[in-house]
Amino acid sequence: MFDVEFFFKTFWLSFKALPVTLKITVVAFAVGTALGFLIALCRIHKIKVLSQVCAFLVSFIRGTPVVLQILVVYSIIPSLLNSILKNAGSSIDVFKINPIVYAYIVFSLNNTVILSEVFRSALLTVSKGQFEAGITCGLTSCQTYRRIIIPQALESALPNICNATVNLIKNTSLAFMMTVKDITAVARIEASYGYNYIESYLDIFVIYIIVCSIVQQIFRLAEKKVSVYRTGKRALKLEGEKC
Repeated sequence: MFDVEFFFKTFWLSFKALPVTLKITVVAFAVGTALGFLIALCRIHKIKVLSQVCAFLVSFIRGTPVVLQILVVYSIIPSLLNSILKNAGSSIDVFKINPIVYAYIVFSLNNTVILSEVFRSALLTVSKGQFEAGITCGLTSCQTYRRIIIPQALESALPNICNATVNLIKNTSLAFMMTVKDITAVARIEASYGYNYIESYLDIFVIYIIVCSIVQQIFRLAEKKVSVYRTGKRALKLEGEKC
């Protein structure tokens, strides 16, 4: 029988763990945006050594499942570090590190790789002539990117950034494997007392649907705001055709 009382009780308990999920998402998104953009620039401009290292990193992380990355970062690497530190005579206990730190590392790396490809494809949609025109007008490379390239690339990148963010939020449900008490972990713990897994999984389902829907709505509003650059590009194109 479906336990309605347990369903609502667990829903609010799981909802209280939402800040943990959002914290992992925000950190992973911030790190992924910064590093992903740098990796995209390295690959576009084909910087020696760095572009090859970045390409290998992207290929490696994209080619391995998130679960395997969690097992490596949370289980294998700490054990190796602990052995190395003990042999070196260090008193540092690696296993006392807060598990959420491992979650930050795993999801930040994963999101960095995904966003690097999103940024790279978006930046390539802007013609090289615009970068050269900005430099010719006396702007520095940073100013050209900030004022000309990024605003135009952002328009085509936003839908893919939205998809990446929604997938990131859903992937954080695997953080329970690292003993992080997120939404999924709390619901599973509550269900284990009376084997009410159906109610708990429905709670998880409803919470993620709500959160992901809100995130998608935020990105829709952002897309409307940056659509002004699309209008600007069309106007420039018409002016060019008239000339």
